[in-house]
Amino acid sequence: MLNTLLDQLNSMGTEFVRALPDVAIALVIVLITAIVAKFAVRIADGLIGKTDLRASLRNLIETLVKLGVWILGLMIAAIVVFPGMTVGTLVAGLGIGAVAVGFAFQDIFENFLAGVLIMVREKMRIGDVIECEGIMGKVEHITLRETHVRKLSGEVTVVPNSILFKNPVEILTDKDQRRHEVVIGVSYDTDLDEAAEVIRKAVTAVEEIDTERGIDIFAQEFNSSSVDFLVRYWAGSTPRAGRESTDRVIRAIKRGLDDAGIEIPFPYITHTFKEKVPLGEKPGEPNTGD
Repeated sequence: MLNTLLDQLNSMGTEFVRALPDVAIALVIVLITAIVAKFAVRIADGLIGKTDLRASLRNLIETLVKLGVWILGLMIAAIVVFPGMTVGTLVAGLGIGAVAVGFAFQDIFENFLAGVLIMVREKMRIGDVIECEGIMGKVEHITLRETHVRKLSGEVTVVPNSILFKNPVEILTDKDQRRHEVVIGVSYDTDLDEAAEVIRKAVTAVEEIDTERGIDIFAQEFNSSSVDFLVRYWAGSTPRAGRESTDRVIRAIKRGLDDAGIEIPFPYITHTFKEKVPLGEKPGEPNTGD
């Protein structure tokens, strides 16, 4: 029993020593593969750098080139170490192994495939501001497994690609401009036609607004103490541009209505004696502050 075990160990040691030259050659092949992969990526980057391909698609091409070189190099190294192995048997073994690994790492391969499809499709480019599943921010980097989204507050959210592929994604900056809206209320004794004209002139004077695409002003609701106008206009699509244009529009409307003597009412009821009383109280009753 012991002699048999020693014989087997001796045989394994002899085979290992005999295989050392092949292992050394395989290591050299792996080293050459790493160098070739690096140069292949540089060549691919130089070729596609002259085109108008999107950054995400460039990353995909560079990754596939590197992956292809490494697969070829590792296959050659494996054949050198195991001389009896052929390309056919190696490919068949890789196929069976891929199925087994696929079941074990289903989520990883799902994110990988989603990353490839995200990079290939034209929408959602690097630099776009997106919103998906409560995540809103600027796309900074797309890899084959995950996407880095920089929130407007500065934090980075690492989002698995499968989430972005399987759920609706709202791309806020797909175009340079998008439509914004604000609501403004005027008192019930106001001439609505006059108020609409004052609002229109005020919004038109704002530089950030694209007046060529039109400005919509609709009287939309009888509120508790006002008639509300919905004001819609086109301006920059980024969140900051939207906030800046909204700020300018609100300031301009407030200034225009003040100059025209049109009241923007508080949520109070005005009675016959012009005494403004909070809702739920009667004129002359003290306000207890409760």
